[in-house]
Amino acid sequence: MQEIIPSDLATVNFPVPIHYLDLASHQLDADAAPISAGLVVFLADGLPVGQAYVDRPEAAAELAGRVVQPDTLAHARQVAQTALQNREVSILICSKDRPEELRRCLASIPEQSVKPAEIIVVDNASSGNATRRVVEEAGATYVREDRVGLDFARNAAIRAAKTEFVAFTDDDVVLHQRWLENLMKAFDRPEIGCVTGLILPGELATPAQFIFEKHWGFGRGYIRQDFGRDFYDSHRRYGAPVWTIGAGASQAFRRSVFDEIGLFDVRLDMGAAGCSGDSEYWNRLLHHGHVCRYEPTAVSWHFHRKDMQGLARQIQQYMSGHIAALLVQYQNTGNGGNLRRILISFPKYFANRLRKRLRKGATSHDFFLKQEMLGSVSGALYVLRRWKMRAW
Repeated sequence: MQEIIPSDLATVNFPVPIHYLDLASHQLDADAAPISAGLVVFLADGLPVGQAYVDRPEAAAELAGRVVQPDTLAHARQVAQTALQNREVSILICSKDRPEELRRCLASIPEQSVKPAEIIVVDNASSGNATRRVVEEAGATYVREDRVGLDFARNAAIRAAKTEFVAFTDDDVVLHQRWLENLMKAFDRPEIGCVTGLILPGELATPAQFIFEKHWGFGRGYIRQDFGRDFYDSHRRYGAPVWTIGAGASQAFRRSVFDEIGLFDVRLDMGAAGCSGDSEYWNRLLHHGHVCRYEPTAVSWHFHRKDMQGLARQIQQYMSGHIAALLVQYQNTGNGGNLRRILISFPKYFANRLRKRLRKGATSHDFFLKQEMLGSVSGALYVLRRWKMRAW
């Protein structure tokens, strides 16, 4: 049965191609053929430095002039010339019943320019032995965690790691060869407790993947950003938008922060409220005076869900986890802005979105509005039930 897709994607041809163009290549010459429609990612010295979607043929040189910023190129050169100080790092991966995705992820690790001290894979209650076999074939350390939930698995990985730094990625991710090196180079000040990286789409083969990348994607741009106490305090009225810091599929931590402020909250993320265990942890880091850094030269590729039904479930889980995280953040920090975001910002946000959908119909931006609203309610109920049960 053919999937129903939003009206604004009716003229999009799938799969949407992803073009990688080196700024030094002849494809950017004045007489080169125009680049066809799709996602265009520009590279400098093998690193992505800018991107744009085009829906009609366009001269690559003109497009590069618009989207590649001089500051981005300068920063990429600076990172390449920076000496690496931090090498004691473990790569941690949590997986459940996705052996082939895990195999693909693990295959990208031997190509890393900096070799991790250890690769630890936590099998979060997979059925059968396929995950164990993949881990053993790759020569990684296998850890079993039978309590279902991503943050149970993350915490098991942290406990197993002995290095000064730990870097998390997901089983549906492929790593750029300088991913780990550039994450580690970003820890150049003692107050930096966490570094996240740039995540690009591994493919845009289906409408579901295109919608996710367009409206829910993990990319945070090509400019390094530091998020500290100023960022946290300036958003106190409605709570800091910590989800803008990055994504849990590409993040590294000083191991010492877990001893200081605790592990991931097992009430959040997949297997529990839905997601946002990573952003809640970043919120906790900021609250305790640490800095979170977004480092765009630490690059990886994420393979989004392919089908619309799976994407609908994912978005409902995302919103459930997001609301649950705001309540957990309020409990942990006492910052009433988290409650104001739930009680004031979100009702206004959904009312405006609903009015727009009723007036203009369902576009890709509003196609899953029902799932967003249901997820928000279920996230609040999830946490409130546990308050009532005193299961804290």
